[in-house]
Amino acid sequence: MEHCMQLQQALALVRDIPDFPQSGILFKDITPLLADPEALALVTSELSGDPDTYSHVVGIEARGFILGAAIAIHAARGFVPFRKAGKLPHATISKSYGLEYGVDVIEAHIDALQSDNSVLLVDDVLATGGTLLAAIEIIKELGATITEVVVLYEISFLQGRKRILEKYPEITIRSIVAD
Repeated sequence: MEHCMQLQQALALVRDIPDFPQSGILFKDITPLLADPEALALVTSELSGDPDTYSHVVGIEARGFILGAAIAIHAARGFVPFRKAGKLPHATISKSYGLEYGVDVIEAHIDALQSDNSVLLVDDVLATGGTLLAAIEIIKELGATITEVVVLYEISFLQGRKRILEKYPEITIRSIVAD
């Protein structure tokens, strides 16, 4: 019970920022949670799940990097960054995706994952599912297996989970908080 209360206290540090990055968007600002070492440790532990089920953690730029790297350290696993277009120095594979407020592209190095790798895919928020779908497609094209998708927040009314599961029903999605 104590751990649950502490986790709820940690999650209470996330603040809503209305109309960011544009009008009509309610942004989930996780920086207060990240700044609190106990809150970050609790969330990292909760998101990491069972490390025996994955060899690598993939984090999606930018806040998925922070959570993913923390999980990789906690679980003693490798970390693979999926970045916005043009940020990686080696040959890449890329996918475009839609956001609630536009279109973007993510990339990974073509040798970032191998066919014998199992992946815990991490992002901070599951909204429309576009970013995660693009990441899933890259992971699959690289030949790795996705063991689970984890997010801190899920904005349920945007139906991102539904979009992902319609295309990839075999994937497990876990969120700490679903609004």
